[in-house]
Amino acid sequence: MPVLLVVHHTTSPATQALLEAALAGTGAEGIDGVEVRTRAALAATVNDVLGADGFVLGTPANIGYMSGALKHFFDTVYYPTLVEKPGAPYGLYVHGNNDTVGAVRAVESIAKGLAWTRVAAPVSVIGAPSKQDTDAVWDLAATVAATLAG
Repeated sequence: MPVLLVVHHTTSPATQALLEAALAGTGAEGIDGVEVRTRAALAATVNDVLGADGFVLGTPANIGYMSGALKHFFDTVYYPTLVEKPGAPYGLYVHGNNDTVGAVRAVESIAKGLAWTRVAAPVSVIGAPSKQDTDAVWDLAATVAATLAG
């Protein structure tokens, strides 16, 4: 059964709402035939990545960049998994108070280096998440899960 790994840095009510939308989009228990595992960015390991087939990534935008926790995740797993997951589907959601461009660019650059495949446009949320924002994150996560389910 394919495994979807949700790696997130959830530091506020806004990022919590987006995480909950992402988990709901995966069916929380997973879309039929997909197992969903959730890890905080500071707790996610090389073994988590090696045991996964696809990824949903969530981060706040901090000073124009991804969170230090998500950067730490990538620093930890990048070289040990560099050739292990080419083509793995991924999706990204980012929350910022005023700008998410740098965070999206940075995550997409690293994912490209890992040869992961973006299967949905990143969801960028500025300010308090609206219903439209949480629906977009739900769709993003559901798309990644459905891609794994085939």
